[in-house]
Amino acid sequence: MNAERVLGGRVAVVTGASRGIGRAIAEELARAGADLCVTARHTQGLAETVTALRALGANAVGVAGSVADPAHLWEVTERTMAELGRVDVVVNNAATNQPYGPLMDADPEAWRTAFAVNVEAPLRLVQCAWRAWMSEHGGAVVNVCTEGAAHVGPHVGAYGTSKAALLHLTAQLAGELGPSVRVNSVSPGLVRTEMARFVWETAEETVAAGLPAGRIGEPADVARAVRWLVSDEASWITGADLLVDGGTRVRAASPTGDAHAVQRQLRHHFPGS
Repeated sequence: MNAERVLGGRVAVVTGASRGIGRAIAEELARAGADLCVTARHTQGLAETVTALRALGANAVGVAGSVADPAHLWEVTERTMAELGRVDVVVNNAATNQPYGPLMDADPEAWRTAFAVNVEAPLRLVQCAWRAWMSEHGGAVVNVCTEGAAHVGPHVGAYGTSKAALLHLTAQLAGELGPSVRVNSVSPGLVRTEMARFVWETAEETVAAGLPAGRIGEPADVARAVRWLVSDEASWITGADLLVDGGTRVRAASPTGDAHAVQRQLRHHFPGS
């Protein structure tokens, strides 16, 4: 098999694919030979992603909607089966970092939305894929979490708590769905996305100097990790969380930069750290 087409003949569903990490993942899977159904709330960005995927040679379908809506997730699955014929890969990337602020001030409805998007939606989409295809044919799932799920910090309690729950859900599903379906997660650090622009535009040099890798992440860094995890090259890996963080967890040992200053910058501003 051509190493560049390791996903040839497979079909992937990627949520939150209109921009940033989600779009990079979708494009990386297309380069690896997969056909795709992509979904997002932003219709223009979603249409641009579909166009880009088709330019890469993939059969691509876009379904606009919110992952918090169970009917949308089933529509995504039905469209994938009807137009692409199978569901081999699910990448749960869509997420929300709201409510942002102290938990004592958190609006209960916003709190419930965080868990509906970040935890319930990944479970429901895997259930849909399982019932439609994976229970008989197998597959691979990757949940996009965050390096910050291992920490507490100001203003990001709902996001961090929901992502920590997603990490446990990843392990639970891996145990329940093996051996035919592998379930893993990736946990990015600070990545150059639009959502995190307010951090990296003002603090990129400080953050990068304190990381062993010497730079902040790019969406493609995460995308390549996802592509590997869903490929047969990772066939003996399930229930794992792959850090894609430039060494964020070990930055205290870095000989350059002020690790404490980096930590303060990330904890104060960035929910994914």
